[in-house]
Amino acid sequence: MRVLWVTEHYPPSKGGMAESCDRIVRGLRGAGVSVDVAHLTRRARPWRTEREHGGLLITAPLADDPEHALRRLLTAVGGPYTHVVAFGGTYALLAGPVLASLLDARLITLLRGNDLDTGVFSVRRRPVLTDALRASARVCVVARSHIPLVRALAPDAAVTFVANSVDTAQWQVLPSERSQAMAWRTEHVADGRRTLGLIGQLKSKKGVGFLLDALHASGHASRFHLVLVGELEESVLARLDVPHTHLPFRERYDLPSVYAACDLVALPSFYDGMPNVALEAAALGVPLLASDAGGLADVADDRIGFTFRAGDAHGCRAALDRAARATDAELAKLGAAAAERVARDFAPAAETAGYRAVLSGTL
Repeated sequence: MRVLWVTEHYPPSKGGMAESCDRIVRGLRGAGVSVDVAHLTRRARPWRTEREHGGLLITAPLADDPEHALRRLLTAVGGPYTHVVAFGGTYALLAGPVLASLLDARLITLLRGNDLDTGVFSVRRRPVLTDALRASARVCVVARSHIPLVRALAPDAAVTFVANSVDTAQWQVLPSERSQAMAWRTEHVADGRRTLGLIGQLKSKKGVGFLLDALHASGHASRFHLVLVGELEESVLARLDVPHTHLPFRERYDLPSVYAACDLVALPSFYDGMPNVALEAAALGVPLLASDAGGLADVADDRIGFTFRAGDAHGCRAALDRAARATDAELAKLGAAAAERVARDFAPAAETAGYRAVLSGTL
């Protein structure tokens, strides 16, 4: 098998999607699949083709003329390819069906959270999404709840759920990071307060304002100290009238000390894919306070944290109440169960096997 992997999210780009893309590509290459990555970058970078272990990296800057970039990409790719994979982003979904047809390859579309959750309601993006779904030999989703959404747009689509993963052998808290976390808590968090982490995209659509409302309504606002990591929307920042610390965006491998400083990590999303933050926190033994949005329902339940139905204000208040009343021993038990679940059910080997099976099954 030889794959042309078209994506807008690949290192050195930042963020969870780039991390996921890199992880999946490395897994497939390690499993013997030749993968050439066409990175449709929005950064000002020169066109270039370079060799990586297991395939090529074609850097294709979109600049201010994406149509030109995609047409030029067609002249830059070699072949033959057995598959074209479109991994998230409007231009990857736009290019996928055309490239697959012209290269006589099977199209595999890998949807992440926003591709589907907001794409179905976007005047600009929905036709692109629908065309890609209908042209695909297989559509892969990271949340089981996304399967009916795909079929609402493409009733005949073959859809496969493949979960995100985290390598627990490499993702651990070092003793120095744990000491750093404890020192930070001693300096910044009042005795008796639980630390509740919100990490990543701190936007209203991620339910941050919703969580603040629920926290006030629960009567436990003084029981928690919020640890917010990432860029805050002004509307959210203006409402932060509870004990909190705001830290700037951090690279993934700078986060273990932050997770170690948290008693819980909150993911109150209205809709979502399968956030890396959920798996990363759970893998380190941090219980989750999470909605059942998207792939969160496939990761979290009340055996590893405190869950509620997405958008359910009463349910969120109840989850906060249970978290506030839980003993340290109960939190430790939930955290241990979370780490065990991630190591068992969300391993990179299973993710790689899932995508490799999709490629083999569509030859």
